[in-house]
Amino acid sequence: MKNQRTKNAMRNLVFGGMLKLLNIVLPFIMRSVMLHCLGVQYLGLNGLFRSILSFLNLAELGVDSAMMFSMYKPIAEDDADTICALMKLYRTFYRVIGLFIAAAGLALTPFLRGLISGGIPQGLNLYILYFMNLGNTVLTYWLFAYKSCLLNAHQRNDVGSRITLLIQIAEYALKYIALVRFRNYYLYLTIQLLKQIAVNLCIALRATRMYPQYTPRGRLPREKLRRIFHRIRDLMTAKFSFFIFNSADTLIISAFMGLTALALYQNYAFVIVSLRALLEVAVTACIAGVGNSLITEDAEKNYRDFERLTLLYCWLIAVFTAMLLCLFQPFMQLWMGEDNLLSFRHVVCFAVYFYFLAVHQFLNMFKDAAGIWRLDRWRPLIGALVNAGLNLATVRWLGLYGVLLSSVVSIAAVQLPWLIDHLFREVFPREYLRKYVRAFCLYVAVALASCIGARGLCSQLQFDLWPTLILNAAVSFLTPNLLFFLVFGKSPLFQESMCQLKRMITAHKKPSLF
Repeated sequence: MKNQRTKNAMRNLVFGGMLKLLNIVLPFIMRSVMLHCLGVQYLGLNGLFRSILSFLNLAELGVDSAMMFSMYKPIAEDDADTICALMKLYRTFYRVIGLFIAAAGLALTPFLRGLISGGIPQGLNLYILYFMNLGNTVLTYWLFAYKSCLLNAHQRNDVGSRITLLIQIAEYALKYIALVRFRNYYLYLTIQLLKQIAVNLCIALRATRMYPQYTPRGRLPREKLRRIFHRIRDLMTAKFSFFIFNSADTLIISAFMGLTALALYQNYAFVIVSLRALLEVAVTACIAGVGNSLITEDAEKNYRDFERLTLLYCWLIAVFTAMLLCLFQPFMQLWMGEDNLLSFRHVVCFAVYFYFLAVHQFLNMFKDAAGIWRLDRWRPLIGALVNAGLNLATVRWLGLYGVLLSSVVSIAAVQLPWLIDHLFREVFPREYLRKYVRAFCLYVAVALASCIGARGLCSQLQFDLWPTLILNAAVSFLTPNLLFFLVFGKSPLFQESMCQLKRMITAHKKPSLF
């Protein structure tokens, strides 16, 4: 079972990585094409629609996470009847959720114009565009979405990744034609809608072929139903908090500063989201295996794995953060032009925000795998409310910088310490808490020193844009790697971490695309 978990994690990592890379490169190209073909306001409009639909997706209420967690044990025990009953329940949930999102989306229609400060692009019907985006979200839930739970719970995320990879290549090719040849935003959204339908249908067919023994049938015992509903209830606050934290920034900037300011902010945020997506591949690839391990292994073994993974992960995000700090401005100048740059203090805030957000993402993997949502239900809500309150208090006199600073304070000062405490209260031995916190603070200190050193060296390199970009990339990549290796390279923990990483790599050497 352990070898199978490692093999599946590596397979998910390979194909998930390919999909995430595609989802970084192609949207990056498409964002550039949209800017030059349609204008900056269209970028802001896209971001606004995403935020509104994130609010509507609150209706999902954590059903996906709760059902995934509920499937770990019956899959480990090969309990087909329970898995089938869970699928039936999952299907019912998603049908109701899709209906609720459609109704709530229609109810929000009269308030759309009030969410935009200033004008919108000429010749566009805001409401038709909104309904097209709403339809895309609703169909996501109605078209056999429950089938994907079989693949995810069996650690076969790679199957969905392969299907999505191929369909998205066709999608972006057609979107490019829609923008460059026809300059038609309506056609662009139509292609997006058709892509979602194709992905859902193909994944459902593949899941049925791989697991024909599982069909939606049967009923769960009352006690199991009660536990699932309790998990969903506990996840409700986390989902609501996720919306406030991730969408409040966008909505406040749009309402107070307009679509142009929102587009500038989201150009930088797009890079942050892309890097987080790469990290999410590793998290998603491991979460089912971590959930299985937490059930089958003892607490000491799980803590040792957690300790090793923390070192590797903090090392990785320190490299990403240093590269962000040194490459953000020359990259944005090359991509969007000098007129669309924010100040360097914004860059510093974005880099700090990325670092702590990535750590939060990693720790959340263990929280979700352990299913401790009830204990943790108030933490994300308080953090999100702190973020929203600080946003409203600072946006008028600090602008975008105040919005960013609010997010950093919420993550680093409120959510992370609280989440670590919960993990060592319920998942890992409590006596290791101080040891872990000391190690984590050391990782942060080394990351900070790496960023300062890399930035100091890069500031001395004043050349043309392309040479500066290349040299900054080399310096910001090497500096944190060298510093981390000097500090941790000879430690037993690092040696154990590297052995674990080698086992993952050799567990699945030749992944096939088909």
